[in-house]
Amino acid sequence: MRRALLAITGLAASTTALVVFKGSPGTTQVAQNLPTAQPVNPSGPGTDPSAAPDAPGTDPAGGAPTPSGSTKPSTSPKPGKTTARPSNTRTTKAPSAPRTTTKAPQSTTRRVTGNGFENEYGYVQVQIVVSGNRIVEAVALSLPSGGESDIHSGDVRNRYDGGGGEVVQKQNASLNTVSGATETSNSYKQSLRSAIEQAF
Repeated sequence: MRRALLAITGLAASTTALVVFKGSPGTTQVAQNLPTAQPVNPSGPGTDPSAAPDAPGTDPAGGAPTPSGSTKPSTSPKPGKTTARPSNTRTTKAPSAPRTTTKAPQSTTRRVTGNGFENEYGYVQVQIVVSGNRIVEAVALSLPSGGESDIHSGDVRNRYDGGGGEVVQKQNASLNTVSGATETSNSYKQSLRSAIEQAF
């Protein structure tokens, strides 16, 4: 028995020496031709070794990765206005709306006084009230007075003056002469004509 053990030991030693002796010159070449050792997959064949069971976002039962509650699907930014302005560009200001000024409508009614005229009985001057392009009233500012002149001046005033007199009815100075007051009537017409010329 001891001899058999020694024989096996000697055989093993000589084999080892032979392997070392023959393997030394080309050891590096043999090592280069050997396939690279692959990492051992503890989960067994057919599974991804990079997906460790304890890695976050993976199902502990070995299923597909589960989305984390804190992660949200990425949304592309909405198209909006860009604040960047290309260089060498001028910004034109939008034309402002024209200003509208509201003025109070001017009164179209006005008073126009004609020139005064003197005759042998006294001084005559007439004023008219005009609204738009129409005479609406006539007033004798001055007529001869004293004696019979008061009577004749009263007749002229009654015929020509007021809103319903002959001046408003005819809208001109072509008035009928008042009987007994020819001079005063003519002076009235002259003053009225000058007022109309100023008004229109």
